[in-house]
Amino acid sequence: MKDPAKENEDLRAALGSDKDTAFTRLVVEHHAGMLRLARAFLREDEAEEVVQDAWIAAYNAIAQFEWRSSIRTWLFRIVINGAKGRLRGANRELTVDFSAVEPDALAGRFMADGHWSAPPENWRAHSPDELLQEQDLIDCLQKTLGLLPQSQRVVLELRDLQGLEFDDICNMLSLGASNVRVLLHRARVRIFNMVDRYQVTGEC
Repeated sequence: MKDPAKENEDLRAALGSDKDTAFTRLVVEHHAGMLRLARAFLREDEAEEVVQDAWIAAYNAIAQFEWRSSIRTWLFRIVINGAKGRLRGANRELTVDFSAVEPDALAGRFMADGHWSAPPENWRAHSPDELLQEQDLIDCLQKTLGLLPQSQRVVLELRDLQGLEFDDICNMLSLGASNVRVLLHRARVRIFNMVDRYQVTGEC
C-alpha cells in the first residue's frame, strides 16, 4: 500500500520539475474514478463536462494545493463541488431521503464478531469471485446502482468503490457521520437484496 505522504512528496517534486508530464499521469490515474463519481450525481453528458471542468480547475489551482490531504481526495472534492453547482444551476439539489425504510436484509445475519450466523444458502456454491464473473449479475448490479437514491449511490461510490474515509465523505457532502453511515447501510442492503434474489431466481 502506498504511503500517502510519500506519494504526495513524489508528486509535488514531479509537478515542480515537469508539470505537464506529472499532470498527465494524474489524468491517467484518476480520470476514470472522477467520471464514475460524477455519474453518481449527473447524466452521462453532464458528468463528462463536470470532469473536464474539474481537470481545468485542478491544473490551474495545483500550485495552491496545500498537500494536507491526498491528491485524489482533492480532485474528488472538485468534482463534487462541480456536480453540486450543476445541480443547483438546474434547480436540482442533492437529495438526502431518510423516509423510505426497507426491510433490513442484513439484520440477524451476523454475529457480534462480524461472522455469518448462517451463510446465505444459495451463496454456498459460489465464491465472490465466481459470482462477479457472471455477466448477468454484473448487469443487475449496474441496474441496481442506477436505481439507488442519489445520496445512497454517491456515498456507496465514495466509500466502497473509491475507499475514502468517512471524515472525507462527510466533509465533501456536508453531512454528519451518522447520516453517511445510514445512507451507506441502506445502499449496501439494496445491493445485498439484489444479489440474494439473483442467486435464488437468476433475475434482478
